[in-house]
Amino acid sequence: MKSAITLFAVVGLSVSAHGGLVAAQWNFNSNPADGSTGTGSSVASAGDNAASATYSALGTTLSFAGGAGSSDPVTTDDSRLGVTGFAAQGAGSGTRGVQFNVSTVGFDGVVVSWDQRFSNTASRFFQFQYTLDRTATTPVWSAFGGATVNGVANIITGASTGDTWVNGLSVDLSGVAGVASNANFAFRIVAVFNPNGAGTQYTAASSGSNYATTGTWGFDMVTVIPTPGSAALICLGGLMASRRRRGA
Repeated sequence: MKSAITLFAVVGLSVSAHGGLVAAQWNFNSNPADGSTGTGSSVASAGDNAASATYSALGTTLSFAGGAGSSDPVTTDDSRLGVTGFAAQGAGSGTRGVQFNVSTVGFDGVVVSWDQRFSNTASRFFQFQYTLDRTATTPVWSAFGGATVNGVANIITGASTGDTWVNGLSVDLSGVAGVASNANFAFRIVAVFNPNGAGTQYTAASSGSNYATTGTWGFDMVTVIPTPGSAALICLGGLMASRRRRGA
């Protein structure tokens, strides 16, 4: 057992409950379980860099609620992070949502994945934004990973109906210089105007509803992992193969 622990320490990674290597993962479930989905955990649930990983509201209000419908394998006491209190219609595009801070030290190539739930009146459109230095007086945030719609780049479309999950959302940051092995990396997910037409209004997730500041997003299984095929994974695979050849 001691040699196995040493193996992972050398690589600088850890293994999550679902078998993947992670820098940090949030499942938001209470630990230990307390029988209430209305309570949850504010700390990362897994990951080599979980101890220093944090999240915070961006002009919004955070709470916990039931996570049923996400990809979380936990079915009892399963919580999600709820986000509400968005900007008024026609104001503050790209400024309200939730931010996650996580060190990527030890990771060569990074992918961020998550599940996101949209209430009927929540914004359908959002951006994934990242910074290479969250400690700067004025961090520089760059949008990434979405489509170009009507000339507006990096827009991600969520649910086309309300009160539903969109699971397995992800962005691959392996080609972005400075993201890998960065102690000050952070990302945020923020509501943005509908890029169609004038692009000055939020659009509700449900076509039968109007956008409202009280609309909610839910998050679960927010995970930062190495890019498949990155040096981190190759290194681990080589070390494990070496151990098998030695019969350890």
